[in-house]
Amino acid sequence: MSAIRLLVLGAVRQHGRAHGYQIRNDLEFWGAHEWSNAKPGSIYHALKQMAKQGLLRAHDVEPSTVGGPPRTEYELTDAGDTAFHGLLRDALTAIDQKPDMLTSAVGFIVELPRPEAIELLRRRVAALEEWRHEVTRYWMPSEDAEEGDHIGEIMRLWVHTADCGAEWTRGLIERLERGAYVMEGEGERPLSVLPIGAKNPFADRPRQG
Repeated sequence: MSAIRLLVLGAVRQHGRAHGYQIRNDLEFWGAHEWSNAKPGSIYHALKQMAKQGLLRAHDVEPSTVGGPPRTEYELTDAGDTAFHGLLRDALTAIDQKPDMLTSAVGFIVELPRPEAIELLRRRVAALEEWRHEVTRYWMPSEDAEEGDHIGEIMRLWVHTADCGAEWTRGLIERLERGAYVMEGEGERPLSVLPIGAKNPFADRPRQG
């Protein structure tokens, strides 16, 4: 699954109502253009597609100063809010998705109540442990890395990935249990968005790829 839908829905949700350029600026401010497919074309395409699908409501708010179509602002519909939370929960628990899904979900984890976020992360740990069990059920890495053929390195990579992923997730669970971050329903928190008219400090950085 592509991270662009989660990123765009989440960015619009944080603003309440925003136009495409604001969403693009926010995602670049977060560095999402470096670690996901959140490029300008995909952002505007996602906004238009999700508006057609009823996940976003489009508002034409002002005419273009250069004679083009009027600027469009977007806000989440009830269906869009449901879709956002569904994508967020899936990304926090699924271990078979691309890394940009988890990265996006971590960026929006504060949109969940603390107990729910902790429970979802515990499910992630359980899934990683089960996957590791399945990998090592028929194969155990030898202490001698020179023993056997190079295909064993694939298995070592899988085991290492599972162990590291579980360790990081347990650490996040512990931090949340200790009260880290302001979660949904716990009061006001600063939003990681650019104020209207603010210059994006990363906008002029050369893009990779």
